[in-house]
Amino acid sequence: MINLFEVRETNKMIEQELLDVRTITLGISLLDCADADVTRLNERIYEKITRLGSHLVETGEAISKDFGIPIVNKRVSITPISLVGAGACKTPEDYVSIARTLDRAAKEIGINFLGGYSALVNKGMTTSDRLLIESIPEALATTEMVCSSVNVGSTRTGIDMDAVRLMGGIIRKTAELTADRDSLGCAKLVVFCNAPDDNPFMAGAFHGVTEGDAVINVGVSGPGVVKSALEKVRGESFEVLCETIKKTAFKVTRVGQLVAQEASRRLDVPFGIVDLSLAPTPAIGDSVAEILEQMGLQRAGAPGTTAALAILNDQVKKGGVMASSYVGGLSGAFIPVSEYLGMIDAVHEGALTLEKLEAMTCVCSVGLDMIAIPGDTPASTIAGIIADEAAIGMINQKTTAVRLIPVIGKGVGETATFGGLLGYAPIMPVNRFSCDAFIERKGRIPAPIHSFKN
Repeated sequence: MINLFEVRETNKMIEQELLDVRTITLGISLLDCADADVTRLNERIYEKITRLGSHLVETGEAISKDFGIPIVNKRVSITPISLVGAGACKTPEDYVSIARTLDRAAKEIGINFLGGYSALVNKGMTTSDRLLIESIPEALATTEMVCSSVNVGSTRTGIDMDAVRLMGGIIRKTAELTADRDSLGCAKLVVFCNAPDDNPFMAGAFHGVTEGDAVINVGVSGPGVVKSALEKVRGESFEVLCETIKKTAFKVTRVGQLVAQEASRRLDVPFGIVDLSLAPTPAIGDSVAEILEQMGLQRAGAPGTTAALAILNDQVKKGGVMASSYVGGLSGAFIPVSEYLGMIDAVHEGALTLEKLEAMTCVCSVGLDMIAIPGDTPASTIAGIIADEAAIGMINQKTTAVRLIPVIGKGVGETATFGGLLGYAPIMPVNRFSCDAFIERKGRIPAPIHSFKN
């Protein structure tokens, strides 16, 4: 039973420590929308999304009001569109028409973002995959709500370096087509290795092909809650530190479990997972960097940062799995450079570099996230960074991702402004030495030896 003390404690977490349910995400399978005619395909996609998603926003708002829990975003994820459009789409323009249909459907039901304009090319690309990837720049430049992702590798299959090379150019072109908005299109594009099927967080969300027809996933965020808890145990042992994080993560996950089950009941859609990811906001005190500093670092990026982040991620997951039988998605700590002040300050002060961030991705929840780089960065360099992150994910059997934003017309020391939850980011320097000859090699990097588990 929940006692009065726990009720008051949860209220404090919400009112003073910035606890929120970051997103309720409705996953929708579009496999049954497939059609050989692109016009009919668009009609069927629009009809299914608007029918199943028609009550998502009002339900989220009602739950928030009834329980007093802030629910920041209501989103939809869909089956990777390269699979749905394979029979109808013969040109990149056909895929762009689907992106615009998705955007129209998202606006109709009033959600914040729609994810799943995606392709899964872990081992190779079909014609449909390539057409969708080639359409991404135009699709993201001409829509507002649509988010895109491409999975280029996995521990079981290796890394498709042809796709990695292609994505370097796609990111640059997306940046160029949205140059008037500080290359905002790239903020809606993620390149994954080991992408999870049940991720409710944008921009990398899609509805996995192994999922049911529809499912409710919830993403919970609580950096401010963890930071507040650690303020009370300054100077204590690592055992006390770990127990504090774990207990706090348990409480945060229980809030997500409550919201997920209630949304599932009211929408009559099966409950999928709770993703406990410490996803930050631009608000002061709601930063993973500030958690790391509460653990004893002068600044995020100082020696010891990777170890501190490893502790945080591990204890968050241990607390989460005790609170819900269905913890999934990414579940851990996001370390984006935009979106929150602690990381931005660390970059400005020289404590945090791209190379240190890459080291931190070995133990964090995702990877190089929301990092603005100079607009003249070559496509091959972008591809090289993607390859590095994919290799970390492949070898360590974890999800890694890259969301780089080459800000056209700007350089190191300047700032890119994206607005809203995406915030702003200082433009970080990138290694100036070339990897062209490496990236130009054809084929794929084989799966590591420990992938053979049959």
